[in-house]
Amino acid sequence: MSLIVMKFGGSSVGDAERMKRVANRIVERKLEGHGCVVVVSAMGDTTDDLIDLSKQLCPGTPPAREMDMLLTTGEQVSVALLAMTIHSLGHEAVSFTGWQAGMYTEALHGKARITDIRPDRIRNAVASGKIVIVAGFQGMTEEGEITTLGRGGSDTTAVALAAAIEADVCEIFTDVDGIYSTDPRIVKCARKLNEISYDEMLELANLGAAVLHPRAVEYAKNYNVQLVVRSSFNHNQGTNVKEEAAMEQGIVVRGIAYDKNVARISILGVEEKPGQLAKVFTALAKAQIDVDIIVQSGVQNGLADFSCTVSLSDQEKALQVIEGIRPEVGFRQVTSETNLVKVSIVGAGMVSTPGVAAKMFEVISELGISILLVSTSEIKTSCVIENGRLNEVIAALHSAYGLDTDQTVFVGGPSERR
Repeated sequence: MSLIVMKFGGSSVGDAERMKRVANRIVERKLEGHGCVVVVSAMGDTTDDLIDLSKQLCPGTPPAREMDMLLTTGEQVSVALLAMTIHSLGHEAVSFTGWQAGMYTEALHGKARITDIRPDRIRNAVASGKIVIVAGFQGMTEEGEITTLGRGGSDTTAVALAAAIEADVCEIFTDVDGIYSTDPRIVKCARKLNEISYDEMLELANLGAAVLHPRAVEYAKNYNVQLVVRSSFNHNQGTNVKEEAAMEQGIVVRGIAYDKNVARISILGVEEKPGQLAKVFTALAKAQIDVDIIVQSGVQNGLADFSCTVSLSDQEKALQVIEGIRPEVGFRQVTSETNLVKVSIVGAGMVSTPGVAAKMFEVISELGISILLVSTSEIKTSCVIENGRLNEVIAALHSAYGLDTDQTVFVGGPSERR
């Protein structure tokens, strides 16, 4: 008997009809002779609704501990309902919260990392013939505090569990039937990838591709978890995420990602002397603020300007931290800018192909759009631009790199084309 971990996102279990479809899909795998461990997200927009409710009742920033207590309830609803649905089909199922499943995390509310998994209850339940349903996105500290793994953390739960129980495969079910060259909601002729390397997928995930969470890809790579992304609405072949993926002839750029969760922070008039940057970014790191692109402009009269990007959710906190070290750093002004988007191209073949980044700059320039910031690595190039013409930029880049196909992607299923 093979052991399978199956993960279903919020859109896959968004209502009673979809919940029944997922239950039938799980039972199919069970009847094929597999042991099934299922990880489920909160239904539909449940998490967003809970966040909105918290803001109505607690203006400002709610206590992080209580937000975790609140948000974990969404997944608990999903696992219980899915277990009930499977029971109605005549099969035994048992639902576990993250802590009941043995998911232990660091003591950081809102975006905790998994520190240990003790899956004895899962193994015992599978051994007894039950389908196990686990709440994604959540865990518990050694002191018994409930934590969440951050948005998209159910992917991480699934892959980490697959590694811990030595599952044969981890299947991530979503509303598209695999990983595409870009968001098929923007480019209807996007190219489906039969396989993609861990490194390429990790770059795409970090750069905004929402199909997989970056930490999930990290776990898969570190523990060599066989990972497949496929649709919950059909039985089409999905995309295999693996150590090395075959490159298609003539295709250098494999994917185009975008991230609207971008704010630019500019620190103006910083005295040009050693250690200034270290002071700023050490303070941001201590505040648990992730910094992405960092750029220094030219020095004039011994003063320099710096810019960096952070997530929109960290913008206000970053400004407060930087203002707090003004006496120590001695800058003239700090400003911020939103309504930005980071557009990125990714491909393992970029490192050995000249002119790939130049083509990106040329395409964006021909559209009359200014590039505000640039970041590069061996397999990716990112440009921060204003958000207003994102779809146009994505479509132009997709065509320029020869990624268009003659097929139209349908998202969701026959009745949910959008």
